[in-house]
Amino acid sequence: MKGTPYMTFSLGIVGAGQFSGQFAKLFLAHPGVSEVFVTDLLPERAEQLASAEGLSGTFPSYEAMLESETVDAVAVFTQRWTHGPLVVQGLNAGKHVYSAVPMAITAEEIAAIIDAVRATGLTYMMGETSQYNPATVHARNQIAEGAFGRLFYAEGDYVHDMDLGFYEAYQYSGGEDWKSTASYPPLLYPTHSVGGVLGAWQTHAVSVSAIGVKDDRGDGVFDQEVSRFGNDFSNASALFEVAGGGSFRTNEFRRVGYPSHIRESRFRFFGTDASMEQLATVALWQDKKGVKDISELLEPKPTMSPDDPSLQHIAPDLRAAFTSGSAPVHDRSRLPREFDHLHNGHEGSHHFLVDDFVTAVNTRTLPSVNAWVAARYTLPGIVAHDSARQGGARLEIPDFGDAPEA
Repeated sequence: MKGTPYMTFSLGIVGAGQFSGQFAKLFLAHPGVSEVFVTDLLPERAEQLASAEGLSGTFPSYEAMLESETVDAVAVFTQRWTHGPLVVQGLNAGKHVYSAVPMAITAEEIAAIIDAVRATGLTYMMGETSQYNPATVHARNQIAEGAFGRLFYAEGDYVHDMDLGFYEAYQYSGGEDWKSTASYPPLLYPTHSVGGVLGAWQTHAVSVSAIGVKDDRGDGVFDQEVSRFGNDFSNASALFEVAGGGSFRTNEFRRVGYPSHIRESRFRFFGTDASMEQLATVALWQDKKGVKDISELLEPKPTMSPDDPSLQHIAPDLRAAFTSGSAPVHDRSRLPREFDHLHNGHEGSHHFLVDDFVTAVNTRTLPSVNAWVAARYTLPGIVAHDSARQGGARLEIPDFGDAPEA
């Protein structure tokens, strides 16, 4: 147990792509995890990851991993449209499940995950990085203290141009058919924008009207004839009504003149007493008396160089997401000391997400982004995409309710 009083469990990584390696290192270092295994549809990638990170071994398939009594939990890092069925399969096989975002791509898949969590009593967590985005953390703290007064409006953007690393990422994961999957609808990947707002504002979306912008690059990406999703929107904006009164707006942009390598997600919150606004390089707290620059409070410090050899397989424009450390607003006192000198990522969120899941499994408590929270971060985008396809029709958003008491 690495000299600590933690209970431990074994974990299987599913998918050995660009993202999972960074998390494999953290899970292996956590004193609450005893062993880490990996499987991938491309066996050589699983072998490479196991060798690079000193993992306990590989499995020839996901099914073999689920049949093994050696593995107690799985962490799904596969293509974003595959998560829903793989999560249900894992839960029904008796494994706790950590899933990369999004939770799923249909309301039916989300309902199936919630049903499986209820039926099995196992731990499910979606690893939404914006839950620990410094702006979300600060807004969450300020809301808890009542500093905003009545919060009535918020904004969350995920602005990442395809030219800044996404072409390479899709080519790496999609093979010869990469253009069909690079057309993934922006609003079906809503959790970095929606989750950053709702991770602070304790409410949920009840209706939405959205507008999609059809792509005009003409390179076969976001082409309805090529897209496996029938999608030609590269940019989309959605306006949500929330329970209890108020609204928030999100932008999901994939063709945009913006330095996403500096900051991909950014947030704004407006209340009757104060407001907070974040841009690429500045963040401000504002009230009726004046303005305070809080940029330094929300700025993560790098923990590794973008030129680190472990990032060589990742497009240079994407490396910043894997090198950011913690910001002053982050409370690292709850984290295991084993993380103190390990890489972080996505503005300091990776350490907290791994610790949330490990702690939830070992203490049998609900994690921060449990199935019910994950549904509220994911389903609004699914309905918003339907709204955009219907020319902005206002649609109601179903809600699965709050998580049951632990």
